[in-house]
Amino acid sequence: MLNFTTYGDPTDSPDLLIAHGLFGAGRNWGALARSLSKGRRVVTVDMRNHGDSPWHDSHDYKDLAADLAEVIGTLDGPVDVLGHSMGGKAAMVLALTQSELVNRLIVADIAPVPYDHGQMQYIEAMKAVDLAKVDKRSEAEAQLAELMDDPTLPGFFTQSIDIKAGKWRLNLDALAREMPRILSFPDDLRRPYKGPALFLSGAESDYVKREYRPVIKQLFPEAQFAKIPDAGHWLHAEKPQEFEAALRVWLDQSGNDA
Repeated sequence: MLNFTTYGDPTDSPDLLIAHGLFGAGRNWGALARSLSKGRRVVTVDMRNHGDSPWHDSHDYKDLAADLAEVIGTLDGPVDVLGHSMGGKAAMVLALTQSELVNRLIVADIAPVPYDHGQMQYIEAMKAVDLAKVDKRSEAEAQLAELMDDPTLPGFFTQSIDIKAGKWRLNLDALAREMPRILSFPDDLRRPYKGPALFLSGAESDYVKREYRPVIKQLFPEAQFAKIPDAGHWLHAEKPQEFEAALRVWLDQSGNDA
């Protein structure tokens, strides 16, 4: 089973399960989870091949969705599910295949479509880090900074280093091998998820283009759309207060509508 962390106690509100994106971990969502746990129980997971969760050869979205379903089986389902990027795709597949487990769906800056942008350069950069020379995260960040143009990424990636063990908490080999599947989306899911769904994206991101909306509405007919101003793909990290506020408003509103 996936490693997961629970924040708060069960309330009258549904539990909220949070699935992180590629190269992330549940701990990246800790601040938001703690804040939201004042009104509901929040659960963050480490996806397979990430964090402290088991490593597998496969990284298929149906497998990722099954992993989430197993965690939900330990909770008082159905639950609200929030997924970002890769975690958003896994959450969508869960909703499309086991809708009875998903009370409401929140998808952060991703669409149910294949993408052609590469991620291999980041895996190659992480593999290039000489962990034998790393005694603290800042030293790994300095190595990565020489290999990346985006100054925000080294700090994010190095959160997945186990300094004492001298290794990554990422199954980089499996993620590299499965990258085509990670960038894709299953094309055999025809039965729509008819529950409430919010597609929340960064206004400066190009991951959820307007031309994707017909595909989204076909699979998620109740989908609503919102954007966080001045935010890109990492909207929850770039604009955490605005992200949380938008999430709270929608959860309150959709709960009242229900």
